[in-house]
Amino acid sequence: MGNKVILRYLFALFLYGTIGLFLHFISYSSEFVVLCRGLLGSLFIAGALFLRKEKIDLSAIRRNLPLLALSGIALGLNWVFLFAGYRYGIAISSLCNYMAPIIVVVIVSLIYKEHINIRQIFCIVLAFLGMTFLIGLFEGNIQTDIHCIVYGSLAAVGFVILVLCNRKLKEIEALEKTLIQLLFSALTVLPYVIFNSGFPKENDTLSTVLVLILGFLHTGVAYICYFSSIDVLPAQSIAVLGYLEPVLNLLFGALILHEKIGITGLIGAILILLASIGNELFADKE
Repeated sequence: MGNKVILRYLFALFLYGTIGLFLHFISYSSEFVVLCRGLLGSLFIAGALFLRKEKIDLSAIRRNLPLLALSGIALGLNWVFLFAGYRYGIAISSLCNYMAPIIVVVIVSLIYKEHINIRQIFCIVLAFLGMTFLIGLFEGNIQTDIHCIVYGSLAAVGFVILVLCNRKLKEIEALEKTLIQLLFSALTVLPYVIFNSGFPKENDTLSTVLVLILGFLHTGVAYICYFSSIDVLPAQSIAVLGYLEPVLNLLFGALILHEKIGITGLIGAILILLASIGNELFADKE
């Protein structure tokens, strides 16, 4: 049973880690892809709940609706900015997005007055040091596409809001929460898609097939595998294994799309990953 749970979790991470690669071959706008992913993913999860004959707790949804709406909007914006960044560079955008856990630690220590230990402070400094290497600051120039930095960082802000909202949600099942958040993520980008002609002007068969895969497999199936795993796996295993996703993005970007990072960029990437993993490992230690 334990091995099956780990395999489900790793499968979900693998799917998350290949999203950027799929987006590289999709000609549709980032907003339209987010709209489809939100709608198709929520449809898949709703179907799964129906087939499992699980009754949706409407009262729990009503109690948490403001936070669910805000977190769903944040999820939608996270996807929009991250997907936009992926078009300029998967590896850097993904790594900037993974600054989010570090940002969360800073916010909860400053605003919520939660304890932060010296090891976590070290990880925060290490992460920012890694970011300076990543953008080539010590070489006197910005060596990576600034779009990756900007979009990836904005995606991280969306993720931070999502995490902080999820911390406040009470007495609601994970898949029910995800179902509503996916719907709100779709509603977030719908007006933009409508009023900015974001719908495809002509059909691209390959892009359509890839969007369907992203919606049903990378969202619906991945979320079910993910949430069915984290209910069983130890928190530390979830945190550490979770950083396989940006590593996969880094590898796919370099090996398949031939994205170049450079020595200082690679050092920065390693520092950010070490800082993020260390933050999770040291979170509960004095």
